[in-house]
Amino acid sequence: MAAMAIALAVLASYLLGSISFAIVVSKVMRLPDPRSYGSKNPGATNVLRTGKLAAAVLTLAGDAAKGFLAAWLTGRYLPDAMALAGLAAFLGHLYPVYHRFQGGKGVATAAGVLLGFNLWLGVGTLVTWIVVAALLRYASLASVVAALFAAFYAWWLFGFMHIPAVVLVMAAMVIWRHRENLRRLVAGTESRLGQKSATPPPDPNAASR
Repeated sequence: MAAMAIALAVLASYLLGSISFAIVVSKVMRLPDPRSYGSKNPGATNVLRTGKLAAAVLTLAGDAAKGFLAAWLTGRYLPDAMALAGLAAFLGHLYPVYHRFQGGKGVATAAGVLLGFNLWLGVGTLVTWIVVAALLRYASLASVVAALFAAFYAWWLFGFMHIPAVVLVMAAMVIWRHRENLRRLVAGTESRLGQKSATPPPDPNAASR
């Protein structure tokens, strides 16, 4: 029974993580599909390229909330499955079953999972992201640096346990998903936070005007 409960919790977490709030919010607010412009990444940073701050904030909140709920709820009722459930929600965002397994980079969802694991782990990682982003104005670089520090913070808080192992896997995948951004950073072509796109996203409502 315990194994069945754990399997169901992990599956439910994956299905929850597969909900792409960038796509959902864009559809509800009649914005372009985030997979059709900019980085083509269904995430808050790309949604912000539409100029709709509210849409980006809702995307960020939704993607973080699903990661938090998966980890926190599982930890509350099935503590032994918390690490796996958090990882499942993160993988659901990266490879969503609802969207042909083509998802985002997982930064917001990973942040939510970390907060679900441990408040200080999540807050420390978020503060690291904010500091790097504020100083250098590169969301991608902030994400990579925060991912590295998250693995260190998890080891510092928990030692060699299941959660640090999962955080290390998540950190590695976040960095891998940002490999193109890192190439652009080296080439000096990566866009900064707040920088307007040279070609704005297409307006899906233009045809009906």
